[in-house]
Amino acid sequence: MTVMKIVKIVLAGGCVLSAVLTLQAQNYYLATQQAKRASTQNAAEQQRIANAAGTPGAPAAGSAPASAAPTDPALQATLKNIASLQGDFAAIIAAADKPDPAQKVSLLNNLTQAAQGSSKASSDSVKRVADDLLTAVAGKSKLVAAQQTKLAREVHALFNSSHLTATQQQNLLADVQKTLVDAGVSLGDAVNVATDLKAVVAETK
Repeated sequence: MTVMKIVKIVLAGGCVLSAVLTLQAQNYYLATQQAKRASTQNAAEQQRIANAAGTPGAPAAGSAPASAAPTDPALQATLKNIASLQGDFAAIIAAADKPDPAQKVSLLNNLTQAAQGSSKASSDSVKRVADDLLTAVAGKSKLVAAQQTKLAREVHALFNSSHLTATQQQNLLADVQKTLVDAGVSLGDAVNVATDLKAVVAETK
């Protein structure tokens, strides 16, 4: 599977979000598969992602037996990075206005690892994204688990922007800003994050 296909999977997943944290990865993969497979195959694909994420979940009634977890390294790396970014957001939110320095290091590391192709953002740009994301989401309890996952998915996609169209890039940047504002982040802080991500896009296109 190419990086282009992985990015498309990430973007396609934006239409379905689960408020139940233990089913996020499962629902994300289901959404991506709806564009590629018949509806009768979706339940089996849900279970595959639940297994890949280490999350227990029962298939829908009448579904096919659960198959083995996906073994494609690129897909696994994508899902792992999105889950790690979401975990960073959750930890920073829980820490309120006193995030642990280790949380910033974790966020910086996971942002650095987000890009899967040869085009990567500079370390300075990645650091600015980490700094402004930390400021934006700290203590923002209105940014619930589903929004955290959506934000993580969109940030990951923007770090792989060489495989996005200009329209996709602009839509993602606008949606990141809107998601943050809707969660109670000030417009200024949300704009800072979007501006930082725009710089990442410019460096990786």
